[in-house]
Amino acid sequence: MTTTSAPAIEVRGLRKTYGPVVAVDHVDLTVSEGEIFGVLGPNGSGKSTTVECIAGLRRPDAGSVRILGLDPVTDRDAVKRTVGVQLQSAGLQAKLRVREALELFASFYDDPRDPLELATRLGLGERLDHPWRKLSGGQQQRLAIALALVGRPKVALLDELSTGLDPRSRREVWELVEEIRAEGTTILLVTHLMEEAQHLCDRIALVQRGRILVTDTPDGLIGRTAAPLIMSFVPDRTLDVAALTALGGVSDVMERSGRMQVACDDTAVLAVLDRLRDEGVRPEHLRISESSLDEAYLDLITADADASESDATAKETV
Repeated sequence: MTTTSAPAIEVRGLRKTYGPVVAVDHVDLTVSEGEIFGVLGPNGSGKSTTVECIAGLRRPDAGSVRILGLDPVTDRDAVKRTVGVQLQSAGLQAKLRVREALELFASFYDDPRDPLELATRLGLGERLDHPWRKLSGGQQQRLAIALALVGRPKVALLDELSTGLDPRSRREVWELVEEIRAEGTTILLVTHLMEEAQHLCDRIALVQRGRILVTDTPDGLIGRTAAPLIMSFVPDRTLDVAALTALGGVSDVMERSGRMQVACDDTAVLAVLDRLRDEGVRPEHLRISESSLDEAYLDLITADADASESDATAKETV
């Protein structure tokens, strides 16, 4: 990751409401130049609204947004020449052909990519004369990505990048994203796919109810979980599960089809092995692995939801 003193994207106090519904609640966000910055969160948490405000497609009720120092609302023309946007739900005129769409979007920029080369790279080379309406969902998604990237944007805002793509197409798109970052493009990526976020992102903001709960690297988020490590083994004899559960640093012990899984922090690994030795239990096929980003996400979202529910209950009883 390359960074400079001036951020590519800077958001301060962003707020957006729809009637009584608060979609974005005073969000602060800084994305460095050359960074792939991920945004994760449940449906309805305000991720897409935040991206639309950053892109200048929605006017916030409060706060400020700057992309490369420009206001996306008042400096709209300048921003459009430097920013590529792929929205979660977007459509083109039904009869517009793939070739026409790519050439049209390329004409908006001073130094665009070769639209036909990009189409081929994204598996659309044989669909150039097909109208939008006759493309499959995955093909429409790949065309939306191509339109966002054809102008060699300095900043790309990608909302649900690989929705509807098969595993092979998803990997190919990931490779393309990594290449354009290497060429200097800053990327803000909204996704529901934990594998995608962990593979691509330098940092991730976790969003819930329009607020950012935490911002960290993927490894940093995993390290925040109650049990960042999973010990998995097959015991050669019956063991005392309660004794393992009682060890400091162990948060859970589960048995699945004869295989034990011990969720713990790194300080507990030796304690678990010592306990097994004391009981004369041999841990066969032992594996020690990090918890996944998916597990970290669920832990952090659930903890925040529980805290919010407790606060609401406390207010009701006052």
